[in-house]
Amino acid sequence: MVNESDPTPLERTLQLVGDRWSILIIRAALRGIRRFDDFAADLGIARPILTKRLQRLVDGGVMAKDLYQEHPPRFEYRLTPAGINLSPALVALIRWGEHHMGDSESPVVLVHGPCGAEFEQAFWCRTCATTFGPTAIRAVSHARGPDTSARTKP
Repeated sequence: MVNESDPTPLERTLQLVGDRWSILIIRAALRGIRRFDDFAADLGIARPILTKRLQRLVDGGVMAKDLYQEHPPRFEYRLTPAGINLSPALVALIRWGEHHMGDSESPVVLVHGPCGAEFEQAFWCRTCATTFGPTAIRAVSHARGPDTSARTKP
């Protein structure tokens, strides 16, 4: 039974990755940064803060810590499959920021790597085999099942 006072999955996710530095570390890792000194230089983050955030991301299963040098011990931090699965959320935040908070001088253009074309981010329904926008999303309880009375067309 779910206790109403238990944090929701969204609240637990935000506890893990919702602060400024954690989300920027994940963004840097998605861009290919792996080593502590490279994270520190790229982000301009204080080393003690970076140490704590990386450890929290490792403990939370978002990143894995791999030894690449024994003397002195040095590590690389790589996104786990769970960490990579955060990429659509980061894309959405980047796009929202560019649209609502960016300046027209330096927009970030996200492209499909293999062909270089700018891509669209959308939701996909496996049943209908179609894309749709955020206004067609409904939340349902797993215990109750879908509420078909409130559906709208995409």
